[in-house]
Amino acid sequence: METSELLKKVRQVEIKTKGLSRNIFAGEYHSAFKGRGMAFSEVREYEYGDDIRDIDWNVTARYSKPYVKIFEEERELTVVLLVDVSASRDFGTHTMLKRDMIAEMAATLAFSTIQNNDKIGVIFFSDRIEKFIPPKKGKGHVLYIIRELLDLEPQGRNTDVSMALRYLTNAIKKRCTAFVFSDFIDDGDYSHALTLASRKHDLVAIQVYDRRETVLPNVGLIRVMDAESGKEKYVDTSSRRIRTIYDGWWKQRKDFMSEAFMKSGVDYISVRTDEDYVKSLIGLFNKRN
Repeated sequence: METSELLKKVRQVEIKTKGLSRNIFAGEYHSAFKGRGMAFSEVREYEYGDDIRDIDWNVTARYSKPYVKIFEEERELTVVLLVDVSASRDFGTHTMLKRDMIAEMAATLAFSTIQNNDKIGVIFFSDRIEKFIPPKKGKGHVLYIIRELLDLEPQGRNTDVSMALRYLTNAIKKRCTAFVFSDFIDDGDYSHALTLASRKHDLVAIQVYDRRETVLPNVGLIRVMDAESGKEKYVDTSSRRIRTIYDGWWKQRKDFMSEAFMKSGVDYISVRTDEDYVKSLIGLFNKRN
């Protein structure tokens, strides 16, 4: 993308998403994610009704009477966006491409974080880690993130969610809130990596997909290309057997994804490219309150 065109696009995304985060999401974001991280504050003597799990046994032993730890809400969160930049994001048959919707949703969350004085970082991934932007604060940092969301040219074409989650776990030492943006078209089993990452971090998954990916239309013989492998072939969509196989493939993938999120305790939403992602994000935030 040429520099002038990129700057214009960045400005368009900034105006739209900054307004959304300021007018719609600021309160929902704060209540949904603030308070998830609790920091140790002090100890005091045990009182009737205190949770025994909060007892500080070292202090209790020192003074020969029970003391409990007092925690307070961490005033600053670290938010990390894991953004799938594999070739399959360059698809969309309705109002926008998957990559454009991911960019807008990620930018909206980025502006929400800086309005709450939080840090924001990004891990761009395909079948490899394409780029890591360490968490920082500030509008300039967010605008840099938006430029990369719009203009990053990945080296890989396929998707490896497990690898991205392992990188998150290793790169971010303290607990963070992490959003995974992907279509989750991944031939690997990412359920174990999902469970491990969710034990350390507050993980949220956002699947972005297109309506045409869910059903194969009956339009006769067509030439199709797998965006990630680059392979092309002809498919007879008038064949009921072919359409049934395709339907089964999509359902199997969807069921695996939903079960993986449920077993690992990860909140998630699925957003279609022709849907209003604002409603989906608000629904996600409300679910976590």
